[in-house]
Amino acid sequence: MNDKPKPDLTDPFEIAQLVRRFYARIRKDDLLGPIFDGVAKVDWSAHLPKLTAFWSGVLLGLPGFQGAPMRKHALIHMQHPLEPAHFQRWVALFMDTVDAGWSGPRADYAKQVAASVARGHAMRLTGELLEFDGSAPGIETPNVRTERLLAKYGPEGIPVRGGSVTSV
Repeated sequence: MNDKPKPDLTDPFEIAQLVRRFYARIRKDDLLGPIFDGVAKVDWSAHLPKLTAFWSGVLLGLPGFQGAPMRKHALIHMQHPLEPAHFQRWVALFMDTVDAGWSGPRADYAKQVAASVARGHAMRLTGELLEFDGSAPGIETPNVRTERLLAKYGPEGIPVRGGSVTSV
């Protein structure tokens, strides 16, 4: 048995490992793999550095991420409708990947951010609030981010400005 403590996500190398391990699991997953590789046709050599930059920005405050993830997810959703189960699986795999290799405040924060990202994307694309079971420890439902999304976009996913719903 290995009693060595798990490191926290404190540098870009650790974050790059997390991203590689997580998306290797995604690609092998029966539910998500076909969407990433078949529908989205992800160019992994370009996508993994972007995801590493995203998580390095979130966890370490490093600059470098540029992109419009909601737009890309919406395009995928138009080709292959995403369902809450897709986001649930994404979060569960993320949580498991973090827990398998890392422990500490940043690892915990990464799991919270992942749950928030999944909730936001699911709300915008499917109109449903996600609820997580025991596979997402420490995550409360609904959370403040979800409440802000509802206030910003309303239950239909349409932007709300000045107290009234507007068209996009």
